[in-house]
Amino acid sequence: MAFSFHGLLSAGAAVAVMTTPALAADISMKSVNEARYDGAPLPVGQSPLTARIQILLDRNASSPGVIDGYSGGNVEDALRGFEEMNGFTVDGKMDQEVWDALSGKDKAAMMEYTVTASDLDRIKESNPEDYKEMAEEEWLGFTSASEALGEKFHMDVDFLESLNPDSSFEEDDTIVVADPGERKDVAVTRIIADKSRSRLLAYNDNDEIVLSYPTTIGSDDMPSPSGKVEVEAVAMEPNYTFDPKNIPEAEIDEKLSIPPGPNGPVGLVWIDLSKPTYGLHGTPYPAEIGKTASHGCVRLTNWDAVELAHAVSQGTTVEFKD
Repeated sequence: MAFSFHGLLSAGAAVAVMTTPALAADISMKSVNEARYDGAPLPVGQSPLTARIQILLDRNASSPGVIDGYSGGNVEDALRGFEEMNGFTVDGKMDQEVWDALSGKDKAAMMEYTVTASDLDRIKESNPEDYKEMAEEEWLGFTSASEALGEKFHMDVDFLESLNPDSSFEEDDTIVVADPGERKDVAVTRIIADKSRSRLLAYNDNDEIVLSYPTTIGSDDMPSPSGKVEVEAVAMEPNYTFDPKNIPEAEIDEKLSIPPGPNGPVGLVWIDLSKPTYGLHGTPYPAEIGKTASHGCVRLTNWDAVELAHAVSQGTTVEFKD
């Protein structure tokens, strides 16, 4: 299935490079699994406790985005989402009530995992950045085993590699990974895309928040829609039909059919909306979600977009809130 999409980075546009500082010396599977909240504010920077909290939030349907062990805006927003879900005071701060509700005292957050052949399927040496060159490819896949495994376990690639310094991420390697739990099996009847918070909230038919995700929603130059629209269709692993009339600054004068893949312009999912050329979709740059602008559409990590795609149906309402 192919859609013509609005609101994507133009071909050849510069993409911010996100770098991650070196792993804090005391972060390991053991230290993360043994981390406990003691009533103090979360440590500044990277810590075992923050890594554990990120994983527990992910399990409890309030996504922090990539799991990297760092405190900051996405963690605070995920805490707010969890507080909203549970009727707690909404302040984005860790406290004993939140810790207890996360079941944080007794569940391991990290585990050992043995790499399988299917984990390494369809990995490529590289992907082009130019849209015309992309159109000549068959699949825009992961370019390393650690990237593929990072997406599988919702982890920042540098964090995953730092936790496993002696691994080459080959088949049968045993590695340390986050355990984010299973995909949430819920039915979503309405969505709020909150522009001011860079957060997407999904509600069930009892008007309860059942999913909460970090997102990138539009920009000053290419704003997202206002008001309410509806979900019209869902495409998994979609082709991307580039239409120059939607992004004239791309300096491409022809339509292009760009193949699917996790590193394609819309990632692994396109959720088509009733406003033409707009949608909710994945991204090849999960670490940037909630931190950089989008050209009009609503961008999510691939894993959050896949989960949401299974939860919505035709007619699900999407409200863009300023």
